[in-house]
Amino acid sequence: MNPLKRLGRRRASVLSVLALAAVVTPGAASAAPDAPDALRASTLGAQAAQSGRYFGTAVAAGRLGDSTYSGILDREFNMITPENEMKWDTTERSRGSFNFGPADQIVSHAAAHGQRMRGHTLVWHSQLPGWVSSITDANTLRSVMNNHITTEMNHFKGRIYAWDVVNEAFADGGSGQHRSSVFQNVLGNGFIEEAFRTARNADPAAKLCYNDYNIENWSDAKTQGVYRMVRDFKSRGVPIDCVGFQSHFGTGGPPASFQTTLSNFAALGVDVQITELDIAQASPTAYTNTVRACMNTARCTGITVWGIRDSDSWRSGDNPLLFASNGSKKPAYNAALTALGGTPAAAARTSG
Repeated sequence: MNPLKRLGRRRASVLSVLALAAVVTPGAASAAPDAPDALRASTLGAQAAQSGRYFGTAVAAGRLGDSTYSGILDREFNMITPENEMKWDTTERSRGSFNFGPADQIVSHAAAHGQRMRGHTLVWHSQLPGWVSSITDANTLRSVMNNHITTEMNHFKGRIYAWDVVNEAFADGGSGQHRSSVFQNVLGNGFIEEAFRTARNADPAAKLCYNDYNIENWSDAKTQGVYRMVRDFKSRGVPIDCVGFQSHFGTGGPPASFQTTLSNFAALGVDVQITELDIAQASPTAYTNTVRACMNTARCTGITVWGIRDSDSWRSGDNPLLFASNGSKKPAYNAALTALGGTPAAAARTSG
């Protein structure tokens, strides 16, 4: 499957909003934590692990045979998110007929290289087979949704650290409400809660996350809508363990309030994670600001960049990642490693 398929339906509008909203946080680009040399590592994943965090990347099964790609993956990253291989149009293209082959490839690779897995994603309005989108009966859709969640989670049970149970359920703009989707339109507001309860029953050990984009700026209506949902879930005992902030930023990097947003969500009693990070033109300062926002939030448990090399990115024209298309480390790599507390000098000696 074309790993860029996921962008077709919504990303252009995201980028235009981000380009307007993203601003540099001057105070955040401070020096790295003053860690003793013995605690400094020379790769992203190893350094993140020093503080109990992870540093991961999105992976496409079809690229694992590329030795440059897999070499960087296995050297630098200790968490993997499948780019498309766990989405509904791959795993259940026709009702009740499941295909986990591409996802199994990635999970097996992770297991062989000591990397943990984030599952992405169980319920999403996009990359959805037509047979699901055309369901109009609530009982049928509820049964289909719950069966999909349960079957996929059972298949990977014990091998997935955290699942993006529901992805991008909130509308862009100023409403702060759920977006229109087959799940929303047929099942109503309760579909998110039902998905999380079903997921908890399927795999009680996995962390259950809500994941979305354009929720990084604290004052935005969309951010506030997600915040109200998480607060409500926690108050009523709905099982939610983490919130994922996709963090597809424009050239300026994160909004000035990003750390405030992470801290406010964490204060509700959930972990927060940066789940799909990429920054147009990969400014070292912007990457520093983003990583520091996570490092300064105790319950920010990890960072995932959305791809390895610029040529692997769905935003390849923006050169938004930490590695150039030839696999070499960019200045943003050293900035991210330093912000994690590592040392670029050691990183340079281990490049290859």
